[in-house]
Amino acid sequence: MNRAWHASLAMLVAAAALVACQGSAPSAKAAGKPVFPQAERPVSAIVSTQWSTESERDLQKEAPTVMDLAGIAPGMSVADIGAGEGYYAIRLAGRVGPKGRVLAQDIDARALSRLGARAERERLDAISIVQGTPDDPHLPENSFDRIFMIHMYHEVAQPYAFLWHLWPALKPGGQISVVDLDRPSDRHGIAPSLLTCEFAAVGFRLSAFHPILGNPGYYAQFTRTSNRRPEPSDMKPCHAGGGAGLKG
Repeated sequence: MNRAWHASLAMLVAAAALVACQGSAPSAKAAGKPVFPQAERPVSAIVSTQWSTESERDLQKEAPTVMDLAGIAPGMSVADIGAGEGYYAIRLAGRVGPKGRVLAQDIDARALSRLGARAERERLDAISIVQGTPDDPHLPENSFDRIFMIHMYHEVAQPYAFLWHLWPALKPGGQISVVDLDRPSDRHGIAPSLLTCEFAAVGFRLSAFHPILGNPGYYAQFTRTSNRRPEPSDMKPCHAGGGAGLKG
């Protein structure tokens, strides 16, 4: 593994200590940032960087099913948001191959440090890592064919700011794949109608929807509606029934 990896891991360890000392990341309302609507729904607490054990998920063939639905192919560039311990990042690296790349993102520096160490051990050179914040994933613009958000969207406390900052990271024709559960957002899920409304408020449309993993699991896929994202001042918060989204 190259020196950049070692430097990246060292920075993540340092960042973990800094987060522990300073507490939560800055709000989307911090000085100099656009003001976004606040989510009018409960937000699930982050209780673990692992949604389930890898063996349990492999028995359900979860990752192959989701990657097939997303059309993941060799040579693609994919971002795994909320990568945690790297269940999807590791498997995505195998699918995109040596000519592809996988960016693993999370707000937990310690989880990313563990993932980086695993990628180094297993010599998975396609994987790179980046730490985001609750309102901004910090992804490079015009960089990804696919963006994965697996079992984590219900934990996003500032969805409009988060999706607005995510919007430029897609390449033309790129897609966002969400896997979640159809249940209240304070019980580690989100209703498909509410998910679709929040994405629509930031300039995305639902392009595919499939029940997976048994009731109440689902796969939802989104694409951008235009070449210009909405202004934050044009957004309205969505309600539990899925209403609102954009003004006018």
